[in-house]
Amino acid sequence: MKTSIGFERIVSSRVREIDDCAETWPSPLGFKGLVLVKPCKYDRDTLAKLIEEQVIEADKIIPIDMVTLADPNKICSEIKDLVINKISRNETFAVRTTRRGKHSFTSIDVNVVVGECIRKYTGASVNLRYPDKIVLVEIIQDHAYIAILPGSFEHHKYSPEKKELRSFFRKIAVVQMPYLGPLDSALIMGKRIGREVQNFEVKELVIAPVGIIDAYQLEYFIRGVREGIESRYNIQLRSYPYKPRKTPVYLMDLHQLVRDRSNEVIIVFEPEGKYIGDVKEELKKLILHKKKRVNLLFGSREGIPVGIYRYADLVLDIAPGITLSTDYAAAAGLIALATVLYDEYRSINNESPNTGSR
Repeated sequence: MKTSIGFERIVSSRVREIDDCAETWPSPLGFKGLVLVKPCKYDRDTLAKLIEEQVIEADKIIPIDMVTLADPNKICSEIKDLVINKISRNETFAVRTTRRGKHSFTSIDVNVVVGECIRKYTGASVNLRYPDKIVLVEIIQDHAYIAILPGSFEHHKYSPEKKELRSFFRKIAVVQMPYLGPLDSALIMGKRIGREVQNFEVKELVIAPVGIIDAYQLEYFIRGVREGIESRYNIQLRSYPYKPRKTPVYLMDLHQLVRDRSNEVIIVFEPEGKYIGDVKEELKKLILHKKKRVNLLFGSREGIPVGIYRYADLVLDIAPGITLSTDYAAAAGLIALATVLYDEYRSINNESPNTGSR
């Protein structure tokens, strides 16, 4: 079993409550996050099912099919009968190796050698992303514990039936009235908003003040936005499988922006608007069936001036009865739009289904 670090003895104790004569080894050979179990009262699969139902601290329960020496060639020679019985020619498979301890080979070496043997033995093809069967090779120092499980054992952030929303957000401009007030507050609010717009990688952020404002307060807000974008962007660079796009930031008077973009889609987010779930069809036409930029307008300590409502294609309320804080409004609006339109977006988008992985 695999568990969160620090829960090994708790899991071990819980297992013995279920099967009081079972043998357990929490953190075998000092490797944290693992618990080995040898059933006693129950057979392997029955105990695994009981653990799955009753031990919430056990993150992954892996019924072992074979134990052999931790050597790729040894594994290859001994796995033949097992894989022939469990993997058919018409199925796909992937080998996932986790190696603990010091060895003369790497986990990739095991994946390659064992994967080639399985392909020869079964005639099955390899699918590293969404296989029908997963061959787990859990190496603990000198021993390899092997399990063959259905592909559903793995949880994917992305899966074939899901469609990435990056292209959806790439056509959206977030138009944000600046948060003005005490300098430290303006800075903090700017950081939060900057992180949120970068999180979605929207087409652009336009900071849109109304009339004459305090320049120093605006300076701190913009500084915060920049710091927030940089902070989130650096995290994305380290963790994403693709190169993220840094959100550009512009400054323009709100009224002039509305006038300048009068031929584009303008949507205001304010509590006086229609509930977003009631205008799904209108949103489809405005956002999904047009290629033009979509401008989403968000207020700050003061809302969007009501005169602008006349020039908006829609005024939306995403949480009736709740006034959202300035730093959360844009993120909430983007999530609400994506949620309402996702099924239609997925069906009409011409790009192939998502196959990305992290």
